[in-house]
Amino acid sequence: MDTKRRVVLITGAAKRIGATIARALHAAGYDLALHYRHSRGEMDTLLAELEASRPNSTLAVCAELADIEHLPRLVDASLARYGRLDGLVNNASAFYPTPIGTVSVPQWNELFASNAQAPFFLAQAAAPHLKSVRGSIVSIADIYAQRPLARHPVYSMAKAALVAMTRALARELAPEVRVNAIAPGAILWPESGKPYTDQTELIAHTPLARTGTPEDVATAALFLLRDAKFTTGQVLNVDGGRDLVI
Repeated sequence: MDTKRRVVLITGAAKRIGATIARALHAAGYDLALHYRHSRGEMDTLLAELEASRPNSTLAVCAELADIEHLPRLVDASLARYGRLDGLVNNASAFYPTPIGTVSVPQWNELFASNAQAPFFLAQAAAPHLKSVRGSIVSIADIYAQRPLARHPVYSMAKAALVAMTRALARELAPEVRVNAIAPGAILWPESGKPYTDQTELIAHTPLARTGTPEDVATAALFLLRDAKFTTGQVLNVDGGRDLVI
């Protein structure tokens, strides 16, 4: 199917922030290729919701992002279905503590695979197609890329690599492709890796005195993909001002 509607590939799109980004882009008129790994049930629910709104506008693609050789297939599947690719959103992310002295090679590989390695190789596969339509890449980074989170050195390092990738690719792919990132603060509480009791302390160090919402991140993603025509190589903090005080 060759569509005139713009098409975006989103990783980790079945639930949480990824699903919210998918809903926001779909509502803005984008067709979507939605990546997931294990969350088939959540993906089926999301597909049914979006297809009810606009038939033939979504494609689900299952992949293990640590498998570098298979990453180009996500791009190929998007092109085979829609005939074009206008945007890539690197959202998928592993997150858990790795206190120094306990870090294993599998932990290192898993955290870097989803947070840095896969975004780079997906961008590399997508770049020729994004160039042809003057497309855009948006990656979900973290405020901890600049100020590492205690007991999470490997995660913080991987997100710092993602930020460096954003700036490097903004130069490499210019002027045809814009490359930016979003650094959320306290949005959704992690599914694992951080005790709930820390939430009060986080809010106390956030000038806007509340957590954000997935919609806040989705709005920023839509802005960077569609509206920020003269913006590249930037990291947009969506953190309620936390970067001012931590």
